[in-house]
Amino acid sequence: MATPTETVLARRWVVQINMGTDVSPDWQLSPATTNFTFKYPNVTQDDSDYDSGGWGSTVKTAQNWSGELSFNRKSTPDSTAYSTVHEKLRTAALSFGSSSKIGVRWYDRNAMPEAYQGTALVEWEPSGGDRTALEGIKVTLTGVGALVPITNPIAP
Repeated sequence: MATPTETVLARRWVVQINMGTDVSPDWQLSPATTNFTFKYPNVTQDDSDYDSGGWGSTVKTAQNWSGELSFNRKSTPDSTAYSTVHEKLRTAALSFGSSSKIGVRWYDRNAMPEAYQGTALVEWEPSGGDRTALEGIKVTLTGVGALVPITNPIAP
């Protein structure tokens, strides 16, 4: 294997939303993405005891995950409709129960092996701005259950 020398670009991520069901998924691109970050922090507890000679100890007891997706809002040329994917995110943010959860996956657009899938709750936050600003939206995805590493769907 060659020694890695190329810098990886942040724009490598493809973010898709499941517009179908769990049984019959329909993964569609979240268009016009301008920023995407994710994290999966540990939940830990102190498990120090008298036998450690005064040293602390921590044990991982759970795992969380979340993501933030920003995009420029787009409409049809006649200004009568928004992206159906973005509308699914917006309506999920306003819903309760199963309607408040969306399937999401993201993967490397260059077919590198990193790819993930999970179910998330959605927060929708328009950026606002002055008269010359684009309408940007920030979506926060909060994991419901496991974030699962998957095979990159475009891997050869």
